[in-house]
Amino acid sequence: MNLEKTELKRTLGPFMLWGLGVGYVISGMYFGWNLGLAEGGTLGLAVATLFIIIMYVTFTFSYTEMACAIPKAGGAFDYARLGLGKNWGFLAGMAQSIEFIFAPPAIAAAIGAYFNVFFPDISITTIAITAYLIFTLINISGVKFAAYFELIITIIAVAELLLFSGVSFTEFKFENLTHNALPNGWGGAFAAIPFAIWFFLAIEGVANVAEEAKNPQRNILIGFGSAIFTLVILCILTFTSAVGVDGWEAIVYPPGSAEPSDSPLPLALAKIVGESNILYHLLVTVGLFGLVASFHGIILAAGRSTLELGRERYVSPFVGQVNAKTKTPINALLVNMGIGILALLTGKTGEIITIACFGALTLYIVSMIAFFALRKNHADLERPFRVPLFPYFPAIALGIAIIAMIAMSIYNLTLMAIFWGLVGFGYVSFRWYQREG
Repeated sequence: MNLEKTELKRTLGPFMLWGLGVGYVISGMYFGWNLGLAEGGTLGLAVATLFIIIMYVTFTFSYTEMACAIPKAGGAFDYARLGLGKNWGFLAGMAQSIEFIFAPPAIAAAIGAYFNVFFPDISITTIAITAYLIFTLINISGVKFAAYFELIITIIAVAELLLFSGVSFTEFKFENLTHNALPNGWGGAFAAIPFAIWFFLAIEGVANVAEEAKNPQRNILIGFGSAIFTLVILCILTFTSAVGVDGWEAIVYPPGSAEPSDSPLPLALAKIVGESNILYHLLVTVGLFGLVASFHGIILAAGRSTLELGRERYVSPFVGQVNAKTKTPINALLVNMGIGILALLTGKTGEIITIACFGALTLYIVSMIAFFALRKNHADLERPFRVPLFPYFPAIALGIAIIAMIAMSIYNLTLMAIFWGLVGFGYVSFRWYQREG
């Protein structure tokens, strides 16, 4: 394949990578996580989140070692292929693509829900599809512009979360954290796992732009490390301040409704200042930036993930081409958008989040297995960064990911079957294009 049609351009520095890392994830602070409260209550979700934070910290440092040693757009796909062979590479690549393709429609639905507060005459679905078109076009325009855009809206989104926490803590009461804290017993903590993962889902997307990073061996470490630190702090602040206002039920169910909400932070704010207050409207408006940051950022990472699968003929080579003018993977971006809109039209945000989490956990498990294989079979590989406390960090990440996968499977048998059905369909494509290649 012509290199001009497959090569990406190096333009990203460490601050940009921090912006991408936080931006990919930050929407998880704005919505989605509150659905875990309905499953586990405050205590159940808090315990699940604690273990997931440990998993992500240990995973991120382990993943950074591989990203610095193998700075390619495929991320886990490339690490697993080198460490474990083509079949494992397919599984990592497919899981990564499912994660990155199914996360944006859930975020798009939340963008629609937030925007609908101001424009109730426009349907949530219409707003969500419009967002897909706009941000896919921004990603098509060029990675440098897309990354600058992502950095700006991420900074605004972080500032908004800090402001929200400051306002919410003025009404914080510790007893709101303890009221009905474990409504479904400890089984609820296991059921809450996918929503705890949603707090940090897609942080690994930083590795997918490693091929576009200047001095990736140094800058990927700085980007990953600073991003995970920022996100852990924001997670703790958002969780405690939102629930502390009036208990967990108040940010799951809107007044008079039994249907879970996709906009928990506005529900908390309404309890403090009322829906007519200018501060409420200001914070809801700025809150859209957090959703947009993740939506736009994951679309960017998904394009690189799908591009790499196409370049290596694991799926159609059509998606493995880079536009000569914009140096962006236009075909991959458009195909991902089409699949995402189909998922969006189902209207099932919680289920879409869970499918994305199945992809993420599969990716984490395969990545950590690949980590040990690379250490054993490719000991001579240059590693500018080495994970601290080896082998404990990757082993802890692997262990928690396996437990989380088992628990999610038990509580979501149908969605598990859908996920593995998608993987099976992808495997048929993989075998076909490998044969044709």
